Amino acid sequence: MTRTLPHWVGNEYTIHAGDYSAVITEQGAGLERLDWNGKELIVPFDPDDPVSACRGQLLIPYPNRIEDGEYEFEGNKYLFPIDEHERNNSIHGLGYRYPWKLVSLTDSSITLSWRTPNLASYPFDLYVETTYTVDAEAGLSVTVSACNNDKKNAPWALAQHPWLANGEHHTTTEEIEADNAACRLTIPAKTHVIASERLLPAGLEDVEGTRFDLRHGNELGMQEFDDAWTDVEYNAQGTVTATFLRPDGVEISLSGDKTITSFQVCNGYGWDAEKKPQGVAVEPQTAYANAFRSGKDLIVIKPGETSSTTLTYSARMAH
Repeated sequence: MTRTLPHWVGNEYTIHAGDYSAVITEQGAGLERLDWNGKELIVPFDPDDPVSACRGQLLIPYPNRIEDGEYEFEGNKYLFPIDEHERNNSIHGLGYRYPWKLVSLTDSSITLSWRTPNLASYPFDLYVETTYTVDAEAGLSVTVSACNNDKKNAPWALAQHPWLANGEHHTTTEEIEADNAACRLTIPAKTHVIASERLLPAGLEDVEGTRFDLRHGNELGMQEFDDAWTDVEYNAQGTVTATFLRPDGVEISLSGDKTITSFQVCNGYGWDAEKKPQGVAVEPQTAYANAFRSGKDLIVIKPGETSSTTLTYSARMAH
């Protein structure tokens, strides 16, 4: 007897408006794909396989890494499981590991919810809603709101982990790296976070005069990036925007509100082809790695209060 299994990512929900369409998954409220005018803006993932390279995932209640999985908050010590064994870190939080509940769905918008489980590593009762909305002019907005239902304060940080598509579909490591190298990335940030061998923060440096100065939209080139940038520059409306310009002329903008304090960039340089997305990860973050230990940019949600972050994806033809 043949058993028909559901998609690994659970239900898929398609929303659309104008030239934009997006697919959101039940598992993790992830962004499976985002297209504009028939072109992929992010590298999609296969709904029938475990998601590789964290493509399109929401990283909550913390993004990136926690050293040794250990942190202390308001006098209590907690321990997350180690799931990046080669570096002895916990990585990317909890939210993408669980199915989320459908709250509402229209042609252009979807809201999914998740309530944190009662874990010894994170014993804080948060109710989280994520709303994806597509607008024909503005693109895709993603709003994540976390309400603290507990009687104690809760530590919180978030990011989203899209791999912005380079516009090509090559399959070898050498080809993908050449395609990525030809793309131009602008990150309006003054400070580079120096990473240790464990990809944990080891210091800060001014980007001026270094290869980490991404403020001017230069080609990424044949070099490795798995780094964070902070001291971001907001516009008059209080948003910060990274732009990714591909050789085919498509320019992707990824913006965040005032809660976004940094960007993580990873190009998978040197990765084996079967693990390597055809693009570059550009991750807007409310805090960079190890925030649960360092306290840097950590959001503390008080009982009964809500923390909300909005991200926006849009595209245009630059030339």
